[in-house]
Amino acid sequence: MVSSARDSSAGAPSLINWDLAASTAARLAPPGPELSSAEIGKAVDNLRFNADISVPHVHDITGLDAARDLRDSHVLVVDRASWSKANTQSFAVMLQPALKKMLESRSGVAMTPAAAAASGAITGAQLGAVLSFLSSKVLGQYDPFAALAPDSKVPPGGRLLLVAPNIISVERELNVHPDDFRLWVCLHEQTHRVQFAAAPWLRHHMLDEIEKLSGNLLGNMDTLVERASAAAKSLRDRNPSEKTPGRGAILDLLQNPEEKASLSHITAVMSLLEGHANVVMDAVDSSIVPSVRTIRQRFNERGKDRGVVEKFIRNLLGLDAKMRQYTDGAKFVREVVAVAGMEGFNRVWETAEYLPTEDEIHNSKLWLERMGL
Repeated sequence: MVSSARDSSAGAPSLINWDLAASTAARLAPPGPELSSAEIGKAVDNLRFNADISVPHVHDITGLDAARDLRDSHVLVVDRASWSKANTQSFAVMLQPALKKMLESRSGVAMTPAAAAASGAITGAQLGAVLSFLSSKVLGQYDPFAALAPDSKVPPGGRLLLVAPNIISVERELNVHPDDFRLWVCLHEQTHRVQFAAAPWLRHHMLDEIEKLSGNLLGNMDTLVERASAAAKSLRDRNPSEKTPGRGAILDLLQNPEEKASLSHITAVMSLLEGHANVVMDAVDSSIVPSVRTIRQRFNERGKDRGVVEKFIRNLLGLDAKMRQYTDGAKFVREVVAVAGMEGFNRVWETAEYLPTEDEIHNSKLWLERMGL
């Protein structure tokens, strides 16, 4: 259950200036592809169309009845600035409990309103810089959290964000058929929407785990600077030829057993969600997405030519580790389905107790044995 710590408080917002984060991201985001008003309108309509027609395919592939009715959530086609603003709203919900606890732990430390505003501006600007980078990389995202914000106008089931300029940029870069690529992307993102509809407990479970992780990280502020320096050094000294990506220098800040356990669980859940979505997007045949093989091949190869600066930022944020989640999670899903069928795999959505551990993601037999399948 969601604890009362998710209620808004007067002090917590001052720690991060969310409005500044959104405006900074909008200002720093690189420009998208040049499109006329007519081209933009056509692309938006086409993305909405592909988002709609992908849902029956997700139902056919997953067998999840939740795909039959998604009316409690919305599909939004957005630009980079809107994506960044939407994520500040989600982060505000996810980090609220940790920020509140951090304030409470420092209740005896006086901070003037001016100092609090300056601190919030610094962290807001820093977050905005990160979002500006990410806003040009993300194709789509299902957001189940913003609906929990006070006075939120987001539907109870959340919202699916499709970042039009990024989708168009990548389809042009890959030189693939726009309709095929857009449907392929929508299959992945709509699967996330269906996952949370099939497991209504999952949103609160994820929030609880994020609260543990962020609470541990922010709660250990006395050693945060020291750990940040060590993480930066580790990133600097990392061998660029290493084939196995780390989780990112930011997550290398986590050291104690509680922090590592929280990270392990979140990693396993994210691997499951991303891997399952990848299995769905690749399960369609050429009768649905005619060029699916070409898309997958070219999409996988596009990361090989990244520049030094982008590789550094991706390592810092752990984005290459996220790509590994797609691979590890997809392997887990395929192996379970091969043994227990899709019906057996779908037991994972029944309760948090059935979620795989990180060890089970890497060895599906362990999960199958635990589930008696």
